[in-house]
Amino acid sequence: MSAKNPFKKQRLEERILFELNRVLRTETSDSRLSNVTITKVDVNRDYSQAEVYWDTFDSSKRGDAKEAIGNMAKRLRHILARTLEMRKVPNLVFKYDAQFEAEKYIIDILNAEKNKSEK
Repeated sequence: MSAKNPFKKQRLEERILFELNRVLRTETSDSRLSNVTITKVDVNRDYSQAEVYWDTFDSSKRGDAKEAIGNMAKRLRHILARTLEMRKVPNLVFKYDAQFEAEKYIIDILNAEKNKSEK
């Protein structure tokens, strides 16, 4: 029994990330997806499911973007199957990535503390 090659998994995650971002930029006409970017892809051990983390540059349009991504999930998986030339493409599970909002919140707190100490 041999272990799965972690480099193969990493390459697959990178290819999915690249292809999904490319598709969102070039092959979609839905304006709700114009500011959406895929930030991370995590494929499980048996390659049956991929958690796809996304973010939008305009957090006020997050709900619209989430709906548009949900509506396009099957099409995105079909496009991946064609471009990656895989017999079995992982199921795509889209999750919102709040990393940038958390970073902004921390920076705002640090700046507020800095301004307090300067007074």
